[in-house]
Amino acid sequence: MARRGNRYGYGGYHGRSRGQGVLKVIIAVLAVVLLLVLGLFFLQENHLAFSSDGAHLSLPFFGGDEVLPEPEVSEPVVVTTAPTPTPTPTPTPEPPTQAALLPRSALKDGTAPALLGEAGANTAVFDMKADDGTLGYVSNLELAKQAGASASDPELNQAIENWNAGNVYTVARVSCFRDNKVPYAVPALGVKTNSGYNWRDQDDLRWMSPSSEEARAYIVDVCVELAELGFDEILLDNSAYPVQGHLEYIKRGENYDQSKFQETITAFYTQVETALAAYPDVKLSIRTEGEVLVSGQDAVSGQSAAALAEHADRIWVDLGEVSLTAAAEALGGTGAEEKLVPILGTAGGAGEAWANLNTTEP
Repeated sequence: MARRGNRYGYGGYHGRSRGQGVLKVIIAVLAVVLLLVLGLFFLQENHLAFSSDGAHLSLPFFGGDEVLPEPEVSEPVVVTTAPTPTPTPTPTPEPPTQAALLPRSALKDGTAPALLGEAGANTAVFDMKADDGTLGYVSNLELAKQAGASASDPELNQAIENWNAGNVYTVARVSCFRDNKVPYAVPALGVKTNSGYNWRDQDDLRWMSPSSEEARAYIVDVCVELAELGFDEILLDNSAYPVQGHLEYIKRGENYDQSKFQETITAFYTQVETALAAYPDVKLSIRTEGEVLVSGQDAVSGQSAAALAEHADRIWVDLGEVSLTAAAEALGGTGAEEKLVPILGTAGGAGEAWANLNTTEP
C-alpha cells in the first residue's frame, strides 16, 4: 500500500536520532563524575597531605590512618667564632719576709706602724708567749690563770684583733717549753734536777718538760687562742729540749730519755699542726739552727730536719756558720730557700728575707 505524502511531495521524519542519544548519555555520565570528584574533594579535604614529593590523599577506608612524616627541616647553619683567649696574668711575686720584733705595748698604743717603718720591716713579730712564760694577751686557759701568766687588761684582746685585721702581716712568737711561770706554779710540769728542784738554764729561767703531756697540751692551746686572735703566723721558739746551760744537772729518767727526744718533739709538732688545721690561713713556723738542717738532726734538742720540713710552713733559722744555700739544699724540695727566714742581729738587705728578733721590752 502506498504511503501518503504531504502537500509538497515528501513525508516528515518523526523518529529519534541514535547519535544524539549517545551524546546525551556521555554528558550525563561526565556530569555525575564531576559531581563525585567535587564531593570527594570537599568531604576528604582533611585527608590531603603535602610533602616534598607532592600532594597525597590519605583515606581512612584505604588504610589512610597512617600519618605521613613531617617534612624534614634543615637546621640553619650557625657559624661560630672561637673566643679570643684571655691571657693569664703573671702573678706578682710576694716581697721577701723582713720581720722585726716589736714590743707588746705597740699592739694597743698605735706605735706599731711607726716602729715597723723605723726597722725597715714589713712583718711585725710580737712575743705572745715570752721566755719568762708571760702571755701578751688575756687567756682563758686555767693553767695560764693559775700560773699568773695571762695578761689582765680587758681591752687588750680586742685591740689585738683590730690590729691583726689590718694590712700588716703579723707573727705571734711562742716560747714553747722555756717558761719561768708554769713550772713554778705546777712543779710537776718542769724539767727537774737530780735534787728534785726545777732546773734553770744559763739565764736562770725554768723549762717545762717536753715529755709532759700536760705541758705540750698547754702550748697547743695557747697557739689556738693566738690563731683565734687573728695572727697570720705562729712561730714556735724553744720548741724542743734545752741545749744550753748545765745540762748535766738535769735528772735522767722517763721525763728525760734522750733515746725518745726526736720521737717526742716530732709528735709535738704534729699535735700543733693538727690543732691549727682548723685555721687554714694561719701559717705554722718553727725556729731552728742551720746545723740542724745540714746534719739532719740534733740529738740534744730532739729536732730533726725531716720533722721541720714536714710540719712547718716556714723555718726561721739561725744560720751560724751555715750558708743559706747549704741550708736550703739540705732541706731539699721545691722552693726550699723561699721557705727559710734567716734570723739576723740587724736588718738585712732590701731584696732579702730576714728577721731581727733581738729582745725588746715587753
